[in-house]
Amino acid sequence: MFALESLGFGPCYHMRDLLADLEGGLPMWEAVAEGKPDWEMIFGEARSAVDWPAARYYAELMEYYPHAKIILSERGGAEWARSMYQTVWGVYHGDSVLHHMCEARGVVDSLWRRYMDLMIEMTWTDHGALAGDTSTEEALALAMHRWHAEVKATVPADRLLVWNPADGWEPMCEFLKVDVPADPLPRLNDTLAFREGIIGGAIESVREWWDARERSASGLHGAPLAAESEA
Repeated sequence: MFALESLGFGPCYHMRDLLADLEGGLPMWEAVAEGKPDWEMIFGEARSAVDWPAARYYAELMEYYPHAKIILSERGGAEWARSMYQTVWGVYHGDSVLHHMCEARGVVDSLWRRYMDLMIEMTWTDHGALAGDTSTEEALALAMHRWHAEVKATVPADRLLVWNPADGWEPMCEFLKVDVPADPLPRLNDTLAFREGIIGGAIESVREWWDARERSASGLHGAPLAAESEA
């Protein structure tokens, strides 16, 4: 996202736009999942889009925007799977603080539950982008390779750039016909940053629910509650 915006293709629509406004964004993406997209409403003034959920619908967007180019960001399967297990995959699967906190948030925050359900539908169901067994890093890497193969088979060669971030600015700039920036390619949103944001948001939602709870007037077996300062 930051790379494309640095090259003049901003605003760039990103998952963070949906997360920043679940109330407004979820109905539009739920309509997309039902086959009733309103791309103009979703993207507004955006000149580019990356990440889920937009990338899930690259084929539909390629037809709707016939002059758009497609960049397939490709990394090594093992490296990608290790990162995914600690981040996106872990939100929906496994036995980790990340997963359990997201599930707890889904209990107390109906918008978050809808978001989780929508992402599961788009990604992990039988017709999702990463359908099939993803219970091991090896299986998850195979799912990624299947997705990459589908993209390469679907997008015409003259509209597709297969790009590894390690390749730097040059291939992307040549593909988009813009000058190469003097500054190095930005590297943001690593595993720690992802986990910090998602777990922190879940903790905050659960804390808000807890602070708003109906409080008991007495303690165990009717004993008076200790003062908060004594608790």
